[in-house]
Amino acid sequence: MNTVKNDPNPPAAGGVLWSMAGDIRMLLTLPAALTMQVAHPAVGAGVDDHSLFRTDPWGRGERSLTSLQLWVYGGKDAAEEGRRLRQLHKTIRGTDAHGRRYHALTPEYYAWVHATGYPVFRYAQQYLGRPFTEAQERQLYAEWLQVGRILGIHDRDMPQTIEEFWPYYQKVLDNDLEKTVVVRELVATNPPLPVPDRGPRWLRLLLRLSWPWLRPRFARFRRFLTIGLMPPDARQAIGLEWTDAQERRLRRFGRVVRAVVPVLPERLRFMPIARRARRAARRGTARRRPEPG
Repeated sequence: MNTVKNDPNPPAAGGVLWSMAGDIRMLLTLPAALTMQVAHPAVGAGVDDHSLFRTDPWGRGERSLTSLQLWVYGGKDAAEEGRRLRQLHKTIRGTDAHGRRYHALTPEYYAWVHATGYPVFRYAQQYLGRPFTEAQERQLYAEWLQVGRILGIHDRDMPQTIEEFWPYYQKVLDNDLEKTVVVRELVATNPPLPVPDRGPRWLRLLLRLSWPWLRPRFARFRRFLTIGLMPPDARQAIGLEWTDAQERRLRRFGRVVRAVVPVLPERLRFMPIARRARRAARRGTARRRPEPG
């Protein structure tokens, strides 16, 4: 039961988001969504001015991933996470590169940050999994709207159907997106990334020793996935180049991912919050199952 009577519930167990949001393949799609977000000048300025993505990229990434997992698998904690995020964004304000004032909770900007998830998940699925059916696409969009309500996005600020979404999406691409300073940094091939500071001690030590060699290779792989898993119309609107040779490489990479990930054990395939929620859902189903006669 929710802590507040009118709190929105997260998407139901067994839905499209329930299956994909905790899958490790989700990690591959996040850079594309983030880059589309910060291609909006207001969002990019907010991240440029207020985010720790330069000084603490690994911590920021971990916190963002945990937050996303809570929206889907958090149960009664999902709405609390939504309130925490809105509180966090209240002080994020300033002036963008065009001299226009911005505030992170301006409905237009806040909704765009959330909206990017749908086209990226939909597009990336054709490489990383089985392409969605039309019914699954509609269910995914309905569930993404539900997540938006958890984040405090009003229905009036988001298109309520797929048919309404695409004209809205195209309008933002045509009128707002650009290659901002933050976009350039996210797709740089040799950025000043600090050594990862998460994981067991042996792994941190290994990364520290190998980071001068590994960093540029990681950056090139991140750029490859960022641009490759971004819908082509968004890629074009931002001004990011993508070649036929890169497309062939992405398709080969996708075939490997599709073959390997589905056969992994659950402890390797799903992230921790998702694994715990999935186990709890199975236990709940077992308790509700009637005894055989």
